[in-house]
Amino acid sequence: MKQMLANSYLFGTNTPYIEALYDAYLSNPASVEPAWRDYFDKLGTLPGAGNYTGPDVAHYPVITSFAQRAKDGTLQASAHATTQSDAKQVKVLQLINAYRFLGNRWAQLDPLKRSERPAIPELEPSHYGFTEADLGQVFQTGSFAAVPDNATLREILEACRQTFCGTIGAEFMYLSDVGQKRWLQSKLEPLRATPAYSPEEKKRFLVQLTHAETLERYLHTKYVGQKRFSLEGGEALILAMDQLIRTAGTVGVQEMVIGMAHRGRLNVLVNTLGKQPSMLFDEFEGKKKQALSAGDVKYHMGYSSDVGTPGGPVHLTLAFNPSHLEIVNPVVAGSVYACQVRRGPEGKLQALPVLIHGDAAVAGQGVNQEMLNFSQTRGYGTGGTVHIVVNNQIGFTTSDLRDYRSSLYCTDIFKMVEAPIFHVNGDDPEAVALVTQIAMEFRQEFKKDVVIDIICFRKLGHNEQDEPMVTQPLMYKTIAQHPGTRKLYADKLAAQGVLGPNDADQMIKDYRAALDEGRHLIDPVISDYHSKFSIDWTPFIDVPYTEKCDTTVSKTELQRMSKRLTDIPANFTLHSRVQKIIDDRKAMGEGKLPVDWGMGENLAYATLVAAGYNIRVSGEDVGRGTFFHRHAALHDQNREKWDVGTYWPLQHIQENQGRFMCFDSVLSEEAVLAFEYGFATAAPNEMVVWEAQFGDFANGAQVVIDQFLSSGEAKWGRGCGLVLLLPHGYEGQGPEHSSARLERYMQLSAEFNWEVCVPSNAAQIYHLLRRQMLRKQRKPLIVMTPKSLLRHKDATSSIDELANGTFQTIIGETEKVDAKKVTRMITCAGKIYFDLLAARREKKIDNVVLVRVEQLYPFDDRKLADEMKKYPNLKELIWCQEEPLNQGAWYAKHHRLSELIKKGQTLNVVARPASASPAVGYAAKHTLQQKEVVNAALGIKE
Repeated sequence: MKQMLANSYLFGTNTPYIEALYDAYLSNPASVEPAWRDYFDKLGTLPGAGNYTGPDVAHYPVITSFAQRAKDGTLQASAHATTQSDAKQVKVLQLINAYRFLGNRWAQLDPLKRSERPAIPELEPSHYGFTEADLGQVFQTGSFAAVPDNATLREILEACRQTFCGTIGAEFMYLSDVGQKRWLQSKLEPLRATPAYSPEEKKRFLVQLTHAETLERYLHTKYVGQKRFSLEGGEALILAMDQLIRTAGTVGVQEMVIGMAHRGRLNVLVNTLGKQPSMLFDEFEGKKKQALSAGDVKYHMGYSSDVGTPGGPVHLTLAFNPSHLEIVNPVVAGSVYACQVRRGPEGKLQALPVLIHGDAAVAGQGVNQEMLNFSQTRGYGTGGTVHIVVNNQIGFTTSDLRDYRSSLYCTDIFKMVEAPIFHVNGDDPEAVALVTQIAMEFRQEFKKDVVIDIICFRKLGHNEQDEPMVTQPLMYKTIAQHPGTRKLYADKLAAQGVLGPNDADQMIKDYRAALDEGRHLIDPVISDYHSKFSIDWTPFIDVPYTEKCDTTVSKTELQRMSKRLTDIPANFTLHSRVQKIIDDRKAMGEGKLPVDWGMGENLAYATLVAAGYNIRVSGEDVGRGTFFHRHAALHDQNREKWDVGTYWPLQHIQENQGRFMCFDSVLSEEAVLAFEYGFATAAPNEMVVWEAQFGDFANGAQVVIDQFLSSGEAKWGRGCGLVLLLPHGYEGQGPEHSSARLERYMQLSAEFNWEVCVPSNAAQIYHLLRRQMLRKQRKPLIVMTPKSLLRHKDATSSIDELANGTFQTIIGETEKVDAKKVTRMITCAGKIYFDLLAARREKKIDNVVLVRVEQLYPFDDRKLADEMKKYPNLKELIWCQEEPLNQGAWYAKHHRLSELIKKGQTLNVVARPASASPAVGYAAKHTLQQKEVVNAALGIKE
């Protein structure tokens, strides 16, 4: 008997043989040879194998154990292992495995049939040495459930091709979880990826296709030349959405948030969410009530409804989305996460994100990688997203794959999170329905992402005014000859006897008649359903903008909060630097030390959670704080395990408090900020805070700021109370660590769309954060936060200022001056104030007063006017900023300041020279510029 090591076919790529035998043994021990059964019976004693039982065991230790024992010479091959027949058996299992891995490459996926089948030797029997004579030989099939345990090679080959090379091309063998692979195999292989639907179900599929196609053609003739980004060629999406919602309802989903770009959006609105066609027609005809100051085009609009499913009502929401395509995806994820948190332990099963992608965008836009990267993290994971790709094989204008993407499939990006991918021919409605059902069930079973890639085509151009023949002549000659998915399926059902000769045409006539009346033929919407988890936005709608709000909390209560914030559990060892901070905070609460910024911020959160508000803080390194200032999360120096080695004082303020969540995010700005925006729009009663590591890092999320935060209310009526903390200040740290690009937020400021503030001390940030939640208005808050000022003695406050004060939009002169001597008033914001103050003290200047503008937008010009009136001999008003002249707040504020100038007064600006870069990179040059700015503002000549 030779050692197993000598039998090379038991190693390397041939391990499927052992794995298949082991699968068969697990299912039925009597189905394998006695010698192998004896080995498997003893697996609990094999080194490295462990004591595995049940059908979903890990196989890698088994294979590793066999290999190790063979090398040690302690494992002998069974007598049957050396036969020629057994060698062929191994190759049969290799062939099956090859089809599982590569069969999708031969699948009949393209409705246009434009691609030649690639040469893949591993899928040919001859590659393994089989001849025609072998086709009738019987082999074991292992775990391949498409055939009996023993079948001829001909039967096995036929089953492989039908299962993996039909109109469904499944990719999932790269999954590392054996249980997930086996589950997917159990769903596809017994059916041979060929479902058997009832006549009623088939008619329902045809109805969905008919409604999808007819709506597009109706709009095309009724509103000639108007953009609508037609779904024609991809009508299977509507069928997939119907099947998804029906399946979701049966597996426990109660709420679904959908994100998609403009392609097919109008069709989804009407035929999936049940928007009345008459409402859509009014939008085409410009009859819609102009309720918003800006509004948006119809193919960006969102909608929500409640629809009935076999498993109960499901609330559907289609998220608003600009033309930035995939940017809505993390917004949807954030919105769903908020719903899940609200629903409690079952939230991830009850609320579902669904994202509809275009083939070019899903592969081309980096926000998808960012989102997938956080999809399984604790602060951002939603328990899996169902992704549907409307793959029209053309993107926007490109048809040459050399210019389209670098990967084989547009969906390859999803492999980074081991999401199974179902490629499916959009011309096979039943296959689309099958993979949609499997995908939905997989998501619920394993709580991870899953992908449906509907390969279809785009009948018209990028929009209805485009001429695709200019750039894709051959493709569009083929499309012109395609009868349409609905027609193909109707003919198939007629041939099967499912439909009568005129039934399909009658479906079209009935639906067109309903459209003529502006109504649905079949209305999926439940009008009287109300979920207990729905959010009432009524208290926050049409609330006039106000700055006034009582943010005071008694000194006694603040002292109690301070004690809770500094009461660390016994046997919890802090780092010495952190222990010093906690000790100082304890002294701050007792009034022995002034309150610094970090303590002021933490006290704001503490008082809010004590009042029952929920708080979520996220961003890169927010638990500790980039500048070692927040310490909302404390880490035991002797324990690393997350659940016992980390302590959040704000989660232990009192019983029955609000929830405090603090998550250090992945290294991403765009997707994370979009996520937080989505969360905030779904949770108006919660404070949601995103902090940039440095303020200018928000540059990477500019599309979120431009398209959602600043304009979401004007375009879509979407309120949002998201707080952005952006560290800002010129301290010689170079172009990327100085400026939060204040000018960008100032340029976007209009219509009371948000607030832009630069608080300069602990009391100000305390009252500002409390004001954000206590007022009945939900607008974004942009905060330019400090860096060096976090520990500056002049930026501290007394605990009395927290207890009795309020947020001051403008802080006038705080030192004693002779008002009659004052001839110059310097207005400024942020750190430059403290540089000006230090220089004025040093030079003993008595004719200049310093006024801090703490809220740059909306600008409190009346308060500044009152400050100016205090100085009867005032001759000059100066705006001083440390940013370059073409940046900062000057260009957004100079017209408001000029309106305050009286006869005999002048307005001037002092700033760094205009610059293409946000800041200089040379420390010496920075210091010189800073000194020049301060001296010029104060009138110091050197």
